[in-house]
Amino acid sequence: MIEVSGLCCGYGSRTVLHDVGFTVPNGSLLSVLGMNGSGKSTLLKSLARLLRPTSGRISLNQQLLTDLNRQELARTVAYLSQNTTPLNCTVIEAVLIGRKPNLSWLVQEHDLQQTAEILKLTGLSDHADRPTYQLSGGELQRVAIARTLAQQPKLLLLDEPVNHLDIRSQLDIMALIRNLTAQLGIITIAVMHDLNTALRFCDQFLLLREGRIVANGGQEVMTAEHISAVYDLQVALQKIGGLTMVLPCPEQEPSLHSRQQPVDPLQPLQRPAAQPDMG
Repeated sequence: MIEVSGLCCGYGSRTVLHDVGFTVPNGSLLSVLGMNGSGKSTLLKSLARLLRPTSGRISLNQQLLTDLNRQELARTVAYLSQNTTPLNCTVIEAVLIGRKPNLSWLVQEHDLQQTAEILKLTGLSDHADRPTYQLSGGELQRVAIARTLAQQPKLLLLDEPVNHLDIRSQLDIMALIRNLTAQLGIITIAVMHDLNTALRFCDQFLLLREGRIVANGGQEVMTAEHISAVYDLQVALQKIGGLTMVLPCPEQEPSLHSRQQPVDPLQPLQRPAAQPDMG
C-alpha cells in the first residue's frame, strides 16, 4: 500500500500541490484527474522523487521512499513520462534496458528469462526481434510499459499513457495496465484525461483542482457534482451497456432578446443617436 499525507510540492517559490493525501492498496489502479495545470504531473514527479516535496510523507508498504537510495528506488518505483520515442534497438533489447537496476556487471540468464516473461505478459513475444522504430504507436507503448515492468517495481507511475493513441489502442493498453496491475499485485497511478476511459478501467480516482483534492475514492466519488467542480462544466452520468459514462450537458443558449442581429459587412456601421446631456 502507498500512503501519502500532507504532500506539498512546487517549483521554486510557487507551490503547486497543497496538502495532498491518499492511500492506494496493492493490486489497484488509481486515476489522477483534473484540468491542465491542476498538479497531476507534479504529483507523479513527487512520487518518483524527480521533485523534492517541501513537506509531506510518502511511504510504500510502510517504508518511506526518502529512505531508499537511488538504486533501491529504481527497483521500487517505475516512472513512464508522456513522451515515448522508439530506440535504435530491437524490442527485446529495449525491454532488457529496464533490467538495469537489477543487473550486475553482465546480463545473466535470469535477466533474459525475466525479460522473456515480461514480453509474454505484455503480448510482445512475437515482436521480440523487431526494431522498435517499425512498431505502431500502440505496440511502442506496450514496449515502454514492458520496459518499466522489467524493473520489477512495486509502484508504477504513468503520465498520460494512452492520450496519443487511437481508440482501439487506448482500450487495449488500458486493459493491459489494469490486468497486469492486478496480476502482479503492484500499485499503478496513472494521470488521465478521458473520464470515461478512467471509469471503465480504474479502481480508484483522485480529482485535483489547483493542486488540492476535490474527491478521492472509488467510483462513488465520480459524481456529477465533483466532476463539475473540477472541470467547470455541467455533466450528467448515465449507464450505457453497463458502463457509467460522463456526458457534458449542452451549453445554455442565449435567449432571443439577448441575441445580437447579424451585421451586414457591406453597410456602414450605424452610430447610436446622441443622448441629451442630463447634467
